[in-house]
Amino acid sequence: MQRLYDFIRRHPTGVDSFWAVFLLGLSGLSMVAPADRAGGRPATLLISIGLCTVVALRRRAPEKMLLLAIAMGAVQLAFGVTPGVVNFAMLVIVFTVATFGERWASRLALVCALCAAGLAQLRWPQDTPHTGWPQQVFVVIVLTVPFVLAWVLGDSMRTRRAYFSQLEERAARLEREREAQSKVAVAAERARIARELHDVVAHNVSVMVVQADGAAYVMDAAPDQARQALETISSTGRQALAEMRRLLGVLRTGDAQESGEYVPQPDVEQIEDLIEQVRKTGLAVDFKIEGTPRPLPSGVELTAYRIVQEALTNTRKHGGPDAGASVRLVYFDDGLGLLVEDDGRGAAHELYVDGGADGAGHGMIGMRERVGMVGGTLDAGPRPGGGFRISALLPLKAAH
Repeated sequence: MQRLYDFIRRHPTGVDSFWAVFLLGLSGLSMVAPADRAGGRPATLLISIGLCTVVALRRRAPEKMLLLAIAMGAVQLAFGVTPGVVNFAMLVIVFTVATFGERWASRLALVCALCAAGLAQLRWPQDTPHTGWPQQVFVVIVLTVPFVLAWVLGDSMRTRRAYFSQLEERAARLEREREAQSKVAVAAERARIARELHDVVAHNVSVMVVQADGAAYVMDAAPDQARQALETISSTGRQALAEMRRLLGVLRTGDAQESGEYVPQPDVEQIEDLIEQVRKTGLAVDFKIEGTPRPLPSGVELTAYRIVQEALTNTRKHGGPDAGASVRLVYFDDGLGLLVEDDGRGAAHELYVDGGADGAGHGMIGMRERVGMVGGTLDAGPRPGGGFRISALLPLKAAH
């Protein structure tokens, strides 16, 4: 059944042609009747073919078919061909033009619909005795109603089609805008993450340079080969630091000064300090560490800190006055597990997309970008009993 419906939708002209042939067949049966119709067979055949053509091509060229129907009606009036079943095509073209045609054609169809019954009554008056003008007016009104209803129904469908077309266009435009905003948010968040990771690496390189310089001065008794190796480390570190400073000039757009000093970014140990700050704002936070703490890659520690910061910030914003949160850090053999839950009102996903922890990020987009950069996985969504849950697994080594 669905295939038949799809076929009908794909071949509207074929379906209309089928009904046109069917209508022509009914008209032919009336022509072979014993009593010949008024007006003559040639005129009747011409009108039947013309009106059936109107039905067949009504959706392909509605305005032209309306003019053809008007011409066939004029021929019918001129030759006195009495109306028959083929005149049903006029009702069909009125509906079609009101639905698909141009505005001028729709108005013309309405005028013809209002005049058709009156002209027919004048051309073929009632032969029944004692028929007065009130009865004739009543007949005209009865015959006009179907044409008016067809036009009203077609015009209503035109209005609905235009309304749905506007809705689809608006939805498509909003989707394009949303995709553009999402791309901008991703690009901004990646730039921010790159700046932070740059500071982490730059700090480590700075430490390496200082240690290498110190070793070069205190290891005079060591072999010359060791001294040369330390000097190579120092030279390489300085070159890397210079390259990173140039990179920083590209990534940062005036928000940082080229002071030459790099402050290390937050790590896992500072999560407890962050939670203490959040508790001072009135949000109850339960914090636990499971497993054996050990040193982690700087990118992993920074990612864990930012996820906790983002999640607790959104809990304060959207969880409500009585909300509470819990933070779990789990040290596995091959990574760090992170679970942040709250029992607040359960902020919708859009709330996490709209704002970040410090006003610069974009919530869930930033979290996923951070986790993806270290090769981890992130799962976030409403809790069954209310509130929101964020679960992340950050591996020690990024997947290649």
